[in-house]
Amino acid sequence: MNQPTTESLRWTIADLDLLPDNGTRYEIIDGELFMTRAPRWKHQKVALNNCAALNNCADTAKLGEATTTPGIIFSEVDNVIPDVVWASYVRLETLLDAAEHLTGAPELIVEVLSPGADNERRDREVKLKLYALQGVQEYWIVGAT
Repeated sequence: MNQPTTESLRWTIADLDLLPDNGTRYEIIDGELFMTRAPRWKHQKVALNNCAALNNCADTAKLGEATTTPGIIFSEVDNVIPDVVWASYVRLETLLDAAEHLTGAPELIVEVLSPGADNERRDREVKLKLYALQGVQEYWIVGAT
């Protein structure tokens, strides 16, 4: 007799390699797979403007740098693609692996809020919790309107 399973499917970073490269953004948070379409024009413009502003400040102070949509591999079951990340030069030395993937918490992550209840829940609840647990010092959620 088979026992019913109550264990849910947990996705890992290895599973991402098996998914199609079709423009869908795949993220894994605590083993749960999140799929979103490519961001809209306005969303990207807001992200780029935030990135440019952060880099302008960072260039003046020579403290660090920002970039858009870097993947962050926190663990085998936590792999996300924030809209903007800023990290100090000191921290970058410890965050980047040999393939130049981020493998830990930068000082700042910015997410541009996309329309829809699922997107809002992911950014305001799920990612907030993950980033807090991973040690991100600042988390900004900005609107694309």
